[in-house]
Amino acid sequence: MWAKATRTASQTMVERQGVCRDFAHFAIALCSCMNIPARYCTGYLSDIGEPLPHPPGDFAAWMEVFLSGEWHMFDPRNNKPRFAKILIARGRDAADVPLTQTFGQNTLTEFKVWADELA
Repeated sequence: MWAKATRTASQTMVERQGVCRDFAHFAIALCSCMNIPARYCTGYLSDIGEPLPHPPGDFAAWMEVFLSGEWHMFDPRNNKPRFAKILIARGRDAADVPLTQTFGQNTLTEFKVWADELA
């Protein structure tokens, strides 16, 4: 699945496809409809604790929902707990916390992030 900058939450629902950002936006929209506070999270999804063979870690989006007086993390795309998510930023949506924000022409030629489990 390729990212599509113009995909809306309703398109994600109808098409039943999207990237992590799309599913996080969709789930946050559903929470908003029910007056449940929710926020968009972006960060690094590592491979720590994942069985081999696993794909390399990557940047990802998930959400936090305020229930019973505290924030709880949910991953609408992967729909399972992950051991090592490294939070970079929180916002209302992806526009609040982009992976990069540049002015003028810019081409990202390489991007590497790694995480090691500490004993």
